[in-house]
Amino acid sequence: MITKHQNFDQLINNIYQTHNVLQENAKRAINQNLTIRNWLIGYYIVEYEQYGKDRAKYGTMLLEELAIKLKSKGIKGLRKRELNTCRKFYITYPQIWRTVSAKLKEENNQYSLPININEIEISQTISVIASNEIEISPEILLSKLSYSHFIELLQSDDSLERFFYEVETIKNNWSVRELERAINTALYVRTGLSKNKKAIIDKFKNQKPVQSIDIIRDPYFLEFLGMEERLEYSESELEQAILDHLQKFLMELGTGFCFEARQKRITFDNTHYHIDLVFYHRILKSHILIDLKIGKFDHADAGQMNVYLNYYKNNEMSEDDNPPIGLILCGSKGKALAKYATSGMDNQLFVSKYLIQLPDKNVLENFIKKEIYK
Repeated sequence: MITKHQNFDQLINNIYQTHNVLQENAKRAINQNLTIRNWLIGYYIVEYEQYGKDRAKYGTMLLEELAIKLKSKGIKGLRKRELNTCRKFYITYPQIWRTVSAKLKEENNQYSLPININEIEISQTISVIASNEIEISPEILLSKLSYSHFIELLQSDDSLERFFYEVETIKNNWSVRELERAINTALYVRTGLSKNKKAIIDKFKNQKPVQSIDIIRDPYFLEFLGMEERLEYSESELEQAILDHLQKFLMELGTGFCFEARQKRITFDNTHYHIDLVFYHRILKSHILIDLKIGKFDHADAGQMNVYLNYYKNNEMSEDDNPPIGLILCGSKGKALAKYATSGMDNQLFVSKYLIQLPDKNVLENFIKKEIYK
């Protein structure tokens, strides 16, 4: 209710509050429209790939050609990578069609959009029914998550893992940076491996964010670890679990691996560094240096491994040895980042991904459901 008699402080406060509320509304509206636009772009691309009359003309070059043509029309920010993300977004979140359809019906009263709403409703109804997965309503997803949130969520190919991060992001009102930190520190994996799951979530909330060769397999499957539930897991515990099951780990690595050292210490200028695991490959006649990361691969990890490789070349290689091989085992891998972080370095540097089988998927699923309804 607007009152006629106000003092100066009230005037300032009213303007300030009105500005903040409507500015947030504008941000949400822009974010939601951006999300819907990118979902529709993904829809157009997939539909063209399936039914386009001249799709064979472009084949694998479709996204490159599309990016060039869109740029010539003055549309910025839709390079091949972004178009591929839109495509993946549409495929990963088919349930969003329900909210998109409602928005399109509203928009079509004012504007003419090149889309048949009935066709998209029919195809996505079939897709959602076929998936038969637990999900958050698309209305909540679109109102609570920005497109940048979705980009982070698309890193995971596991629907339950995505669901976990969706729930925690919405429940805790995480920013994109906070969601990224949760994913990079493998919060899902650590929560699944822990008895006291709530304690892991609470601990994370209270933490302040901190700013090829055929012999190498990707991904590595470490289901054989049989990791027991503990309050939380660290990289050193992962390392210990590997050593406790060394024979199986060697079998997983492949033929020719011989264990040499754990926490191999090397020193530069009176500063000590430790290589997590060192193997020697008797067929390749090379040392295999392994660095364990429980979260996402970062370019700094590649730089650190390059230091280790240079040290081994200069100090540990025998006369008949081939150059050492660096292997970074990480919880998730950004392929583009891995590529650019290692370009110009020794081509014996590899980044692989380990996958851990959680103790009981149903336990984690029930935990997530409880989180929703708290």
